[in-house]
Amino acid sequence: MAHLVLATGGSRSGKSEFAERYLAACPGRHAYIATARALDAEMKARIDRHQARRPAAWQTFEVPSGLLGQLDHILAHADALLIDCLTLYVSNFLLQRTAQPFAESIAEAEHEWALVLRTLRQSGEKTIVIVTDEVGSGIVPMEPLSRQYRDLLGLLNQQTAAAADEVYVSICGITTEIKAKSVHLPPVEDHS
Repeated sequence: MAHLVLATGGSRSGKSEFAERYLAACPGRHAYIATARALDAEMKARIDRHQARRPAAWQTFEVPSGLLGQLDHILAHADALLIDCLTLYVSNFLLQRTAQPFAESIAEAEHEWALVLRTLRQSGEKTIVIVTDEVGSGIVPMEPLSRQYRDLLGLLNQQTAAAADEVYVSICGITTEIKAKSVHLPPVEDHS
């Protein structure tokens, strides 16, 4: 069974740099799944910075959508894999479904991501690192699509953290493992 790691934090928190260092420490063939789309000059510059940090030996797969259909091929070429990032993957997913009722988008996203996580888990003795943003700490957005995005990403982040062996949070460039320190409450009894 694969070892699953989640790296989260806010924008410019150091989470991607941490995830890259984590992956670099893993033995074997390295693969990087990039989910960003260069839709403007600023995003292109961000992508260029990420590419410049990666070792040339890492194989890059650009997968802004449809990850489930490409995983078997990618996993066949990697012993250690970094997905950077779930945040943009969910944005791409939701923007492709703006005409669809949000409840359907949530159900579809949760189902697809559950299959992605199961495929990753069952990929053998590999290390999988997933980067995501923590977007729920700010104000409630005014626009419905922004609220839906925040809610959907929050749900998938929870799903990923539950499946992960290790969960790291980065704040101001300092990264801490938090899953080992999580609180485990007893189940609530139903007294009805």
